[in-house]
Amino acid sequence: MLGVIVTDHAYHAYPALSEGELTDVRKAVVNAVTLAEVADELDLGKYLLLGKGEEQSGGREKPSILADALEAVLGAVYVSAGMATTHDLVLRLLGERVAEAHAGGPGGQDYKSRLQELAARHYDDAPRYHTLAEGPDHARRFHVTVSVAGLARGTGDGRSKKQAEQVAARAAYATLVDELRNDDDDA
Repeated sequence: MLGVIVTDHAYHAYPALSEGELTDVRKAVVNAVTLAEVADELDLGKYLLLGKGEEQSGGREKPSILADALEAVLGAVYVSAGMATTHDLVLRLLGERVAEAHAGGPGGQDYKSRLQELAARHYDDAPRYHTLAEGPDHARRFHVTVSVAGLARGTGDGRSKKQAEQVAARAAYATLVDELRNDDDDA
């Protein structure tokens, strides 16, 4: 249902997209990392009923559980209120990410891929990620710094290494785009 709503919205909002590009937009938005981020923004974890073991192992902060919980909430909205209400809720929660995925072109919201492509076009150096993990296994937090051309360009935190890397890559990508734009303006 979630994939159908996102794809339908992208199809109507961006009619020039090919079938493959629509698939890329959907994949950039309908994935565990993005759904966990949205669930985290909604603070959905504090509303979950968990077993004792999952509670003790930090289940309220696990990206996989948060992503599944968001999908469950959307399913419950569909069952109780129907497709129109679910459609509206999905677009309120994910509409901006769909627009970003469309605007981003190749890579969509996969900022690690976008940063890799940008670095390959403008620098002789691939992005390098440095990761620090803190906290006990059940409540681990990751802090990532990404460097391009020997300079730290972005940092990110997350409940998973993958999430923290995406946040850092997004920050680095924005920093480099601004730097390149300013260099063009100065030329």
